[in-house]
Amino acid sequence: MSSSPELFVTGATGQLGRLVIDALLERLPAGALAAGARDPSKDAALAMREKGVEVRLADYARPETLETALIGVDRLLLISGSEIGQRRQQHRNVIAAARNAGVSLVAYTSGLHADTSPLFVADEHRDTEAALAESGLPFVLLRNGWYSEVFTWRLPLALKTGTLIGAAGEGRISPAARADYAEAAAAVLAGGDHAGRTYELAGDTSFTLAELVSLASEIAGKPIAYKDMTPDELKASAINAGLPEMFALMLSGTDAGIAKDALFDNGGALARLNGRPTTPIQSTIRSFIQSSPSPQSDSRS
Repeated sequence: MSSSPELFVTGATGQLGRLVIDALLERLPAGALAAGARDPSKDAALAMREKGVEVRLADYARPETLETALIGVDRLLLISGSEIGQRRQQHRNVIAAARNAGVSLVAYTSGLHADTSPLFVADEHRDTEAALAESGLPFVLLRNGWYSEVFTWRLPLALKTGTLIGAAGEGRISPAARADYAEAAAAVLAGGDHAGRTYELAGDTSFTLAELVSLASEIAGKPIAYKDMTPDELKASAINAGLPEMFALMLSGTDAGIAKDALFDNGGALARLNGRPTTPIQSTIRSFIQSSPSPQSDSRS
């Protein structure tokens, strides 16, 4: 193994992790970084090596890989895992390895207002935050709001049918681009005294799903309406459309949380960390629509 890096990013080949590595490379030399990957042979891992970043095997579900990966690491970014329902133990595996390695700071990508959030995915975030507190390790909580990109996946069907269905009522959402959150994580990892702090990170502006639909309609130049329903109706509609039951449950549960403003925050912490305004949702929608095939020409329909 090469000389010890200062910073280690878990889940570095994921969508957020890749952006964090790029943001760190703007601040620090490649030799100061190491990237953790469940599969170091992935193209994303190879691309990082080409930039001079060391890639180490680090599988949340295999504690022995974590113990080896974190040798010599000073600061660690624990990016929350993607396997909902398994993250409690997986995150605790990382925290235990960090404690054994003598890591001086752990930054964790938690969820917005995780301590009070009604979203069921917040349970695992609360457990990880508790595990960090129990570990005795210095840590900082990066409570990320929703990514703007999460909302664009609902647009193709809406553009095709002219209707976006949801159960969010008048609840407001304050998302930011994934790159905004990555830049904030890099800023925290790269320097400053952040131990013991909790950052509620969200976009500068907020909107309802109905307002999102209006924006998308204007940008796409096509009429789209928002149809609000109950969470149970949304879940049933999603299942009838062929979505897996767990996915339908997440969709309806998230919208129910949005109705209670679970994804709303106007504190401005993300913009302050980055030293600039967050990316407008209009920019994300425009980029998505411009890069997507026209629904009329989609042969899969």
